[in-house]
Amino acid sequence: MTVLPDDGLTSAAGFPIATHEQWQRLVEDVLRRSGKDVSGPAAEIVLSTTLEDGLRAQPLYTAHDSAPDPGLPGFAPFVRGGRPEGSALAGWDVRQQHTTADADPVLTDLENGVTSLWLVLGDRGIPVPSLGQVLDGVHLDLAPITLDAGHEVGAAADELLRLYGERGIAKAAARGNLGADPLGHEARTGEPLDFAPVAALARRCTEEYPGLRSLTIDALPYHEAGGSAAQELGSSLATGVATLRALTAAGLTVEQAVGQMEFRYAATADQFLTIAKLRAARRLWARVAEVCGAPGRQVQHVVTSAVMMSRRDPWVNMLRTTVATLAAGAGGADAITVLPFDHALGLPDPFARRIARNTSTVLIEESHLARVIDPAGGSWYVERLTDELAHAGWEFFRWIEETGGQAAALRSGRLVQALSDTWAVRSAKLAERREPVTGVSEFPNLAERLVEREPAPLPPSGGLPRVRRDEAYEALRARSDQHLAATGARPRIFLAALGSASDHTARLSFASNLFQAGGIEPVTEGSFEDSGATEVCLCSSDALYEAKAAPAAATLRSAGAEYVFLAGRPGRHAGVDAYVFAGCDVVAVLSATLDRMGVS
Repeated sequence: MTVLPDDGLTSAAGFPIATHEQWQRLVEDVLRRSGKDVSGPAAEIVLSTTLEDGLRAQPLYTAHDSAPDPGLPGFAPFVRGGRPEGSALAGWDVRQQHTTADADPVLTDLENGVTSLWLVLGDRGIPVPSLGQVLDGVHLDLAPITLDAGHEVGAAADELLRLYGERGIAKAAARGNLGADPLGHEARTGEPLDFAPVAALARRCTEEYPGLRSLTIDALPYHEAGGSAAQELGSSLATGVATLRALTAAGLTVEQAVGQMEFRYAATADQFLTIAKLRAARRLWARVAEVCGAPGRQVQHVVTSAVMMSRRDPWVNMLRTTVATLAAGAGGADAITVLPFDHALGLPDPFARRIARNTSTVLIEESHLARVIDPAGGSWYVERLTDELAHAGWEFFRWIEETGGQAAALRSGRLVQALSDTWAVRSAKLAERREPVTGVSEFPNLAERLVEREPAPLPPSGGLPRVRRDEAYEALRARSDQHLAATGARPRIFLAALGSASDHTARLSFASNLFQAGGIEPVTEGSFEDSGATEVCLCSSDALYEAKAAPAAATLRSAGAEYVFLAGRPGRHAGVDAYVFAGCDVVAVLSATLDRMGVS
């Protein structure tokens, strides 16, 4: 028998070392008591979680779950970080986005923890001639500027460079990114951009402005179109390779071209997937650069996901963005943008901006997240997930290359179809609440007062679609809101509790939660006749259903119930029209219910 060595913890010394097989047998016993008679590796499969891209998260990882050596920070393949010091000296770059020609929020951000600016310019943001006004009072030699100007990138870049000269900023002191992104613009709008002016910008930055980059390789369009983590990685890699080819064809060296790029990724509330994605992205780009014969450090700007932001109960977005920012920081992001919690509603107010910038401040200054480089490194789970995601991203990149490259994949429609297929699968999970959205599909608050904001500039359109996790439920809630405005009351359903509290509480809560997700008000007190409802849901235990479901349904129908649900697995209960249960298509159920209730 192998025993634990005496390591100074005398209470542990002498105990036998538990084996994987012993743990597995304990799992088998637990599963058997819950009705699942499985053994061996099958027991672990039951506890595993299916991820996108054909990946699966196991319930337990050990030293046997090997992955390639990630190396050290600052050295290829850069899995553990692009810089040897990581963010240990001063934390990551806190980069906040601005879309309006108002200098006050810009200065407020910079005076309270923000270290660089991301300015959206052109017809969907700040007018290019107003750039000087927005940057009034900003020390341009201290605050890096990243531009996002779409097809107006040339004019925006010229204006920023003019401001540098006008304000006496030495060319060597200018920092930031001019934000040219021809393929990203085409992904957003469907409109191709001429690469020649972009190549000229890259050459100018290379020769005159050593601290300025000219190009952003933006993966957000693919994430926001419903793409998976591997599709986001593969698309960014294909865009980077296409840009590399164009720059070298224009006369830049490979090393110069690589040095002009910054990559932009999304961070979600799935913290481990986000950490692994950023680590995998650096590894993949290092491989591309290695093949091309240049150093391959990938500079990463990470933005909290717009897809995960909800319009209902938007305060929960603060929690989502906090987890996403933690994941981005732990994953080694160079710069992080935290979208304000009211991002999905319009222009952020001062409170939302303050919370957004303070998210990074708390994680850096109070949680000390940046003190350790690659804090997730060495985790068997994170290392294995990084490796698996890198392979999945590489396969998607190869698929794009086989279609003719990123531009061809976009123009042929094959890329949008691949993204749409992924989103369709995820939409089904959202509809069935296998992917819950707190405050929307789970624990909604019908009494909440909707948060109102000034409209934000419309984002670019005409290219890839934009999706949100809450969109199907938002449509249902909007129908309920319109009904409330027109009639003074929300659509209602009566929840008929059968038996004692111990019999009905669990399913009563389940049904109440489910119907509220579609804006349908559950009535649990009084009688059906006094409820104002036309439909009813029976709530109790399986045992009581056998004896009481049919008589209760008959009684309620005689009292005027037009439709009878039962909360539980489908069975054969007389008088019951439909069943609601964990895993049912909640969106379909709620939509059909609103239709029957006349809620247009």
